[in-house]
Amino acid sequence: MEIYELTIHELHDKLKKKEVSSVEATGAVFSRIVSIEDKVHSFVTVSRDEALRQAEEADKRIASGDMRPLTGIPIAVKDIFCTEGVRTTCSSKILENFIPPYDSTVVARLKSEGAVILGKTNMDEFAMGSSTETSRFGITRNPWDLDRIPGGSSGGSAASVAASECIASIGTDTGGSIRQPAACCGIVGLKPTYGRVSRYGMIAFASSLDQGGPMTKDVKDAAILLQVMAGHDGMDSTSVNTPVPDYSKGLSGNIKGLKIGLPREYFIEGMDKEVDAAVRRAVKELEGLGAEVVDISLPHTEYAVAVYYLIATAEASSNLARFDGAKYGYRAAQAKDLLDMYKRSRAEGFGPEVKRRIMLGTYALSSGYYDAYYLKAQKVRTLIQNDFVDAFKRCDVIVTPTAPTPAFKIGEKTADPLQMYLSDIFTISVNLAGLPAISLPCGFTSGNLPIGLQIIGKGFDDETLLRAAHAYEQATERHKKKASL
Repeated sequence: MEIYELTIHELHDKLKKKEVSSVEATGAVFSRIVSIEDKVHSFVTVSRDEALRQAEEADKRIASGDMRPLTGIPIAVKDIFCTEGVRTTCSSKILENFIPPYDSTVVARLKSEGAVILGKTNMDEFAMGSSTETSRFGITRNPWDLDRIPGGSSGGSAASVAASECIASIGTDTGGSIRQPAACCGIVGLKPTYGRVSRYGMIAFASSLDQGGPMTKDVKDAAILLQVMAGHDGMDSTSVNTPVPDYSKGLSGNIKGLKIGLPREYFIEGMDKEVDAAVRRAVKELEGLGAEVVDISLPHTEYAVAVYYLIATAEASSNLARFDGAKYGYRAAQAKDLLDMYKRSRAEGFGPEVKRRIMLGTYALSSGYYDAYYLKAQKVRTLIQNDFVDAFKRCDVIVTPTAPTPAFKIGEKTADPLQMYLSDIFTISVNLAGLPAISLPCGFTSGNLPIGLQIIGKGFDDETLLRAAHAYEQATERHKKKASL
């Protein structure tokens, strides 16, 4: 096995035993990037010199005996997290040349552990999309089939892991943007409980929904990465000050007696037959491990997409108002006056999907329509949250498909935004309710495309979620199958 194919815990063991150095591992990963990046296009920015400098520091740290689980591990970061001195674009023209003067809390925590930051991964512009086709910097392709999308918005992060262009990566999830690309690319993607991971320095799309999380080659790696990312941060007013358990210690492999809820609303007509069959088989396999399956109902699921696209766009309209060409970012040339500069900068700087969402959100917040749209959406959001509260009285975790179909072809849904939005039909409710959820591989289609299994947990019970996912993963071999590039 090549160095770049290793997991975090496998490379950690080799670094600890001095079988390989961080500089060697980082060099091997960059060689892999050079050999396939022109096919996949996972990255917007590659920080080779800075990464090798960090790898040298990591090797010194290891030699001194100060070694932690992420020390010397090459990690890719979604281009939505601010990185001091390294371009951070959100895959948008309006931030094309923006270099932050500080690190986001997540990046700072990775660096403090001695992780090596390889560069910034491609994404849908401002995290708005399900296919990584709205990026200013071009399309990312799925390593399993280069004619297909890698999912979105964290498509670059997912593809970089699936193609072994990093050991692990970091993404963000507002309505499924970690889990859906994880399913499309056959990797593990974890969206932690809202408030568990700091959003400071993570460029905002929808503040009440956004959450950063790990994208990895297996569940154990997700637990290791979450351990570092999680924890209270005084710089983020939505960060919750609650103790962080030892996630890796909870991976016992034992799920005997665990109650798994199966919501009837998530097994719908129109879902891909191979996805349906793979998820149902996974449920049987979980039963075989001693879990107990109970039927549950989440009756307001049908309203989730509509509610999400009112709340998320309203918050985006507010959050993106700061990109006006005045303080930083793209500024239009030859403006007649201040107002003209604002208008031109935003018109030229934002892409069509971002403009669409800003306009929809501004409309939903306007005085004549606020009660009819935004306020009503918030009320229905509460009903969706209450559905989960009721369901979790009967079960410990909930199991569903991650996405209704495997990865679709590039260009297949760009002409129909509604069809694109429905790609997140099974993931959106989790963000509205602030719950943790994970996607992991549970099978492949006849065309060799990965299928994702979603496990949803109770708020701040990310531990049980990881335990269930790890037990399933260890009982199967599906996560070991790799894309052949």
